[in-house]
Amino acid sequence: MKPNATPQMAAARLKKGSRLRPTLAIVLGSGFHHALTELRVAKKISYAKIPGFPVPSVSGHAGELYFGHLGKTPVMVLSGRAHFYEGHPMERVTFAVRALAAFGIRDLLLTNAAGGINKKFRAGDFMVLTDHINLMGANPLRGPAGPGLPRFVDMTEVYDTKLRALLFRAGKSCNLRLQRGVYLAVSGPSYETPAEIHAFARLGADAVGMSTVPEAIVARQCGLNVAAISCITNLAAGIGKEKLSHAEVLETAERVKTLAAKLLKYFCGLYGQN
Repeated sequence: MKPNATPQMAAARLKKGSRLRPTLAIVLGSGFHHALTELRVAKKISYAKIPGFPVPSVSGHAGELYFGHLGKTPVMVLSGRAHFYEGHPMERVTFAVRALAAFGIRDLLLTNAAGGINKKFRAGDFMVLTDHINLMGANPLRGPAGPGLPRFVDMTEVYDTKLRALLFRAGKSCNLRLQRGVYLAVSGPSYETPAEIHAFARLGADAVGMSTVPEAIVARQCGLNVAAISCITNLAAGIGKEKLSHAEVLETAERVKTLAAKLLKYFCGLYGQN
């Protein structure tokens, strides 16, 4: 991150990069990067060239921002994200979301790979987030709130009802039955123990992952409408019989990549009609 880089500086750089002014942005996590094959790209910008954007170090996270169209809908697509477990402070993990808000984005779709806790889930399912539980041990709003932003942010409805409805309509349009549930976020990078997963299930979690929640919290502080969807790439510890690995995550993501891309394309098509 360049010294004293601000979200406004990043937004100014993005506005110079393209004449497109989308109101929808999508963050592509593991399992969703194939959506780029459906994108009609107008401009690609490396995170390294955007003030304040941290460059991801995780396999499957390219660190590139795209302006383009999914279907007929103008959209900004972030291919890859920074994770708390990489050693970034929350300020850096969520910097891109603040830059999107400064740019003028109004609606944000977050995607991720997650481990399935709900015993009805299977690897390769997609889950629309209805709520979340933050067990990352940190809150991205800690510290100064920033000019014009609330310190205490209502989390009653983090994930927007209308955007969720569009996701389910998109799933139906491409004959994909979407699950729904509560996402629990941990800091990682170690996977959870079976005892932890058992405890998370008792708390009401349906899936577990290491991202998304900080971005969703900051997006709500900035007044953005948020939706999120998980690709259930594996069953969590103690639920499935296999040992957990990042290779398994990437393998499942590869298997369902075409479905993921189709889902996002249909979602953007419906979004453009509203």
